[in-house]
Amino acid sequence: MDWPSVAELIDRGPWYHNRGIVLVNLCVILALLTSYTNGFDGSMANGLQLISQWHSYFGEPTGSTLGLLTSVQNIGGFIALPIAPYVTDGLGRRKAVFIGSLIMLGGVALQAQSRNVAQFIAARGMIGFGLTFAMNAAPLLVTELAYPTQRGPITAMYNVTWYIGSIISAWTTFGTFRIVGSTWSWRIPSILQAMPSLIQVALILFTPESPRWLISKGKDQEARAVLTNYHGNGDEYHPLYEYNEIREAIALEKEFGKTSWATLVKTPGNRRRMRVIIAMGFFSQWSGNGLVSYYINLILEGIGITAPGTKTMINGILQVFNFGMAIGSSLFVDRIGRRKLFLLSNAGMLVVFVFWTISSALFAEHGSRVAANTTIVMIFLYYGFYDIAWTPLLITYTIEILPFQLRAKGFAIMSFTVALALVFNQYVNPVALAKLGWKYYLFYVGWLAFELVFVFLYVWETKGRTLEQTAVLFDGEERLGNDVYVEEVVVRRAEPRQLSTPTPSDGRDNSDKEGSSYEMKVKGTSIQSSLHLDQTEQSYTGDHRLRFKV
Repeated sequence: MDWPSVAELIDRGPWYHNRGIVLVNLCVILALLTSYTNGFDGSMANGLQLISQWHSYFGEPTGSTLGLLTSVQNIGGFIALPIAPYVTDGLGRRKAVFIGSLIMLGGVALQAQSRNVAQFIAARGMIGFGLTFAMNAAPLLVTELAYPTQRGPITAMYNVTWYIGSIISAWTTFGTFRIVGSTWSWRIPSILQAMPSLIQVALILFTPESPRWLISKGKDQEARAVLTNYHGNGDEYHPLYEYNEIREAIALEKEFGKTSWATLVKTPGNRRRMRVIIAMGFFSQWSGNGLVSYYINLILEGIGITAPGTKTMINGILQVFNFGMAIGSSLFVDRIGRRKLFLLSNAGMLVVFVFWTISSALFAEHGSRVAANTTIVMIFLYYGFYDIAWTPLLITYTIEILPFQLRAKGFAIMSFTVALALVFNQYVNPVALAKLGWKYYLFYVGWLAFELVFVFLYVWETKGRTLEQTAVLFDGEERLGNDVYVEEVVVRRAEPRQLSTPTPSDGRDNSDKEGSSYEMKVKGTSIQSSLHLDQTEQSYTGDHRLRFKV
């Protein structure tokens, strides 16, 4: 009788029929709230500036004061960035989210009761400081805890939830600005900002910790319990048991010595990772999206749309459209693949941006209403292509290509790169738009062409691999040594002598036979070997790298 292949060992039924997957998804939702908080905060910071009571209460801030009110959250984030990875790796993913949420609650409390500009600025900086701790840990917890077959779509959902927070915040400020003559018009949105952080502080420590972090700290039994309860549906001998693979991968990483910031560029594989991660951080903000995200008012006025009601309606519809496109794309990241989505996204953005530039130029030169309406259509089409890859996959791909020991620090580098790009968007774009008008779009046409070439050359496919297996792509043989990456294993019983393993309560036979004949597909090539496995290395139960003697 043949053993099943790896493809047959994964739970392919509806996820809601598997108690373990249901529970782990509920836990993951708590971590996703961090992105919701970020979206709510960003949208609220812009929305408050539309409320006249907020302006009058703080003395009509303009110039450098208004600029500081907008950017101080990023300043707080910059301060926290060098510290956050050490908290994430040292105390664990859950505690880092807890600490970040607790700091944000303090900032929200100060913001909601602010009596002057100085207090409001301090509150915004405090929120940015705490948000950085939570944002460094939450995506890692999502990726490392999610069920293997759902890891891609669920991690892609992380950035998508940003739009949920943004949409709710926008409509909240839209409603409260009607409260005339009262500071509650801006205090209510500030108070509501605390809700997701309050939920995380109350519940996050009751969720399971990342099994990879637990193993890295020598807490193997706790890691086994997490994998058993949430990935094995309570069955300790479930064949999708990733424990051995995670333990071996982390042990292999530790053989390379202590991890520091310099480790990120120490080996050719890590330099390949940093090249992609830094580029993607800039691309995510410099693809032209920063023009609409922060200065849609200038973009629309550039094509003759000046009525506030029309501008806010277009912006509101665009946010809902972005959310729909991003959530739809996140469900297909494992079916279509990361590389194909990135290529389609960048190619589509480039083509659309060319027509966007042409229509803007025609309106500027001839005042054509057809050209103006075409520009609006191009904005929506552009964001449609942006949302199919850059919204769901920026964080997903970054985390996937980083090995465990470098994951928190590497993710911090990506966040730092995004923050630098945001500074450019906030200070350079408005000046360039004012001076160059539609001609400034030509810069983005050239930049998008460069992005497309970069993605084609350096963004490799990671679909269908575990977090540990992506090391094969970026490190190659320098990391694997004598190990072999196995895509599929089919085990046939051949020898009489057995290596016993404990028999579970359901009576299933977990014995293996020394000298069994294995037919393997290694990097797409079938080979024949005689493998000798001890009872702790049941490597045929999943996609693994195997040490063997021929």
